[in-house]
Formats: sequence, structure tokens, C-alpha cells
Amino acid sequence: MMEAYERFELLMNQQIVRTPIALASMAGMVDAAYALERGGHIGAAFLGGFSIDEETVLASHDLAEAGRAEFFFPDPIEGIRAEVLKLKGSDIVPGINLRGSSAASFEVLADELGDIAVYEIDAHCRQLPMIKAGAGEHLLTHHHDLCSIVKALKKFDICVSVKLRTGHTDERALAKTLWKAGADIIHIDLMDEGYQKIRQIRNSCPLQIIANNSMHSYDRVMEQFSHGADLVSVARKADLHTLKGLDAAIRRYADETGWYNAPKQLCRGGDLRALAFCCMPVKECPLLPVLKGIDMGRESYVHLKQQSVLNTPLQEGAHTCFGSLAWCCKTSTPCMFRDMTLKNLNIQKTEYMKYKRRLAEKIMEEIFHEVPADIPC
Repeated sequence: MMEAYERFELLMNQQIVRTPIALASMAGMVDAAYALERGGHIGAAFLGGFSIDEETVLASHDLAEAGRAEFFFPDPIEGIRAEVLKLKGSDIVPGINLRGSSAASFEVLADELGDIAVYEIDAHCRQLPMIKAGAGEHLLTHHHDLCSIVKALKKFDICVSVKLRTGHTDERALAKTLWKAGADIIHIDLMDEGYQKIRQIRNSCPLQIIANNSMHSYDRVMEQFSHGADLVSVARKADLHTLKGLDAAIRRYADETGWYNAPKQLCRGGDLRALAFCCMPVKECPLLPVLKGIDMGRESYVHLKQQSVLNTPLQEGAHTCFGSLAWCCKTSTPCMFRDMTLKNLNIQKTEYMKYKRRLAEKIMEEIFHEVPADIPC
């Protein structure tokens, strides 16, 4: 697993994620057996969805009578516990997708199960019986209820994901709200939206992002990664052939470049992490309105990057355009001065990209060092 960490540097719930591919929950389908069959080509699995209280269990029965697959346990708590324990000893980071009608229902579950998995709040299900029960999409239009659930779960010091879909609310505002409430992960079904939605969320909060919906082609997956996604999740196309191909291609790209989800450069539509690749703010370019948007002055930006690369190889580069590798671009962009400097320093391009990733992390930490006081929750 250390090889996987060195390749992706990806953690979820303080566990190493073997590959940035997750299984999305599908009620009545994604259980431990389903995940273990695919365990060689996934890093995480969200089991469920599981209904956890009387209201949502009754809704599940209504859905089953209408022909939909559902999970039913004599005791939901023990049933969920048993499914998670079946993943013990595997390399799969477990998550449980949960549908409950109140914060109290989630609190009871967390009190009984503890930190056995990522707890994923289902704000995604669009079936009418579940919405009427106060779960699923109901929570996308009742943010106070959603935040109450997040806060209830965080009292138990567990990792919280929120599964949502686009098209019902301002996702940027919701992302900030969930950040303030204490959520750790946003798992977003993009529906018919493209990578722009991922970029908007990445530029709104520092939470881990999982992109969902039609993530079964390499090009679409890399599009999400290059605009801010940390992982992608697969549902109906999670066959072994698809997963194996994606896993191999992503690993190959990571080994070739050094940073599997490196952003596009800012001038090409990249997210805020791309500030690590931007040059000095000396001319009119997309950098200036971005700095204005995050309320960061030019001098502050220059100081931040200079301080962030101190005592690292990025501090070097007297013969580059601005006298330091801190201002140099991605390795995918040809540059003889950058490459000459890297050669003189005996630094591989993959190493350079890893240093740029460290720089991007420091920049993002500064941008999102605290939740703005005016964000409601």
C-alpha cells in the first residue's frame, strides 16, 4: 500500500486509497460481496444505500413493491456492521451510504457503530417515497436539516461524506455550507453537468471531492481530475473490464507525470490549485481576476509563493523567466529554461510535479485557512 500512497498520496478516513476509483452506492446491489469482486481495481466502496430508521425503511418497502432493488435487514445497525466487517482485510476503504429521516437517526447509528467506515449522507436519492420520508433530495432543499445531520455525525469524530446531485441548488454555496458544518467529502453526481461544476466546487471549499456519473471513460475521468476531483466513482458501468482499464490508465498517467490530478493551467481553465503554475503577476492575464476573486493582492500572492518554496528545489532557477521554479509551468508545457534548470539540479520532471503539488497544497491551505464568517449553516 505504500507504493499506492507514493503514487497518489491519497487518504480517505485516514486510510490509504489504493487507486482514486470508488464504487458508488446502488441500493440492493452494492454490498460487501459486490465490492470484493471488484477489489483489485477500486480504492473505496460506498455500500448501500441503507435505510436506517422506520420512515426510510417504510419508503424502501414502497420502492421494492414498485420493482426497485433495496437492502433489508432485521436489524439495520447489525446488518450494516456485518457488511462493513466483510471488507476487513481488503485494501478497500469502506463507506456506507445512509438514508435517514432525522439527525437523531444518524446519531443513534454512529453511537452504535463508531468509526467503522466513511458515513455518507444520502442527499441524492430522487425517489418520491424517500423524499417524503425526509431523506435523499429532500436535503438538497433543506440545508439546515442536512447540516444538522453532518454536525450530529461529527460529534463522534467520524469521516462524513455527502452524496448529492446537481441541479437543485447553488452547489458552490452548499459546498461552503457543508465545509462549515464539518463535512469531509463531497460526492457529487454531475448529472448533465461537465467539469465546470467540479471546478466551481473545488474553488469554493477545501473538501475532498468525488465526481460521479458516467465516469467510465479515461478522457472523462481525467477531465474531472484536471479540474479538481480527488476521486471518481462508478455505478452502473462498474464491470471488471471497465474498472481494470481505468485503474491501469490512471496508474500509468500518475507514474509518467508525478501528479495524477494536476490541474490545467489557470489560463486554460484550471482551478485554484493551478496558482502553483502561474508566473509573476506582471501583465494582464487570467491570474489577476482570480486573485481579485479570492481577495489576495499581488504582493501577497508573490510573498505566499516565495515563502512556500523556501528550502525546496523550487526556490532555485536563476535562469528561468522569473528567477525561480516557483513561477514555472506544468511539464506538459514545453520550456527550455525550466527543463535546463531541472537537469542542472538533477530533478526528474515527476519529482518537479510532486514539488508543485506541495506548493499547491500550501496555497490552498492559505486560501481556505478558515470558513468565512458570513457562510450560513
